[in-house]
Amino acid sequence: MTKLSVNINKVATIRNARGGNTPNVRQFAIDCERFGAQGITVHPRPDERHIRYADVYDIKPIITTEFNIEGNPKGVSKSKPYGFIDLVKEIRPTQVTLVPDAEGVLTSNAGWDTVNNQQYLCDVVKEFKACGIRVSIFIDANPQMIEMAAKTGTDRVELYTEAFAREYHAILSSSPKLGEVDAKRTEECVRPFVEAACVARDCGLGLNAGHDLSLENLAYFHQQIPWCDEVSIGHALISDALYLGIEETIHRYLDCLK
Repeated sequence: MTKLSVNINKVATIRNARGGNTPNVRQFAIDCERFGAQGITVHPRPDERHIRYADVYDIKPIITTEFNIEGNPKGVSKSKPYGFIDLVKEIRPTQVTLVPDAEGVLTSNAGWDTVNNQQYLCDVVKEFKACGIRVSIFIDANPQMIEMAAKTGTDRVELYTEAFAREYHAILSSSPKLGEVDAKRTEECVRPFVEAACVARDCGLGLNAGHDLSLENLAYFHQQIPWCDEVSIGHALISDALYLGIEETIHRYLDCLK
């Protein structure tokens, strides 16, 4: 079964745009779980432009499913006298997902180079696992990088799926008839991810996936890689909720994972 973890960063973005506490990030996390989400994801960045370090502390006590904290272990909060590693070790979420965000990037845009960062990742993974935290490494669909990720001792890898989502959308957009899909082209666009997922499985790694997964592409992605443990979805899901409401949206995403 593939679990749905809802990334609530965009809820915090809306709140921060106006100030105050509307929408209430903590209550939104509670509601996501109530409506069927099997996990909550946050990605605090040093500039705290969406999820703040304080939010992570507020959210932790109310999580009844799984709590996943994403981020760059090198990140240092601008509002707190400590960094990402200190935050995660204190909160002790179910899972920490290591993402190599450069400071100032709009969104995550690359996976780890697990060759050149091998020793660093080994050290960070060891530190988190000593605290009983499951570790996942955000990674491109590159067999070599996945094989080297396995050598760090990580529990899982998370496939960076933007390229799949972009190509899948282009295929649908170019179809002569609405809803008509070019099976050969869609198979080609997902193939690198299926191959990467097989490498991860052969290496004994758990598998997550995320970035630009949506109601448009999630069901197809899941059909091709049904052994994926978890998908983490934020931007598309929160955008859909503006039209459908959060309860209906979560139900539709869960249907894609059946």
